[in-house]
Amino acid sequence: MSSEAVIAQKAPYAVDVEEGETYYWCSCGRSKKQPFCDGSHEGTSMRPVAFTAEKSEKVYLCGCKKTNNQPFCDGAHNDL
Repeated sequence: MSSEAVIAQKAPYAVDVEEGETYYWCSCGRSKKQPFCDGSHEGTSMRPVAFTAEKSEKVYLCGCKKTNNQPFCDGAHNDL
C-alpha cells in the first residue's frame, strides 16, 4: 500500500469541536469517517494527527491532505 496521502475532498471539513476533547485527524485520506481516523492507514507509514480543542468552536480541517498546517485547512486545495 502506498504511503502517499489520498485526496479525500478538495475542500475543508467544517467540524464543531468541544473544548478539551482530543481528536484524531486522518492524514492518509483513506478513512471512511473523514476527516477523522478510522485506522485505514494501517500498512502505510502514515499516522493520524492528534489535536486537542482549545475551545468549543467550528474548525476547518483539511480534506485534501496537502495542508502545511495539519490538521487545519490552509487553502492548499485551491492549487490542486
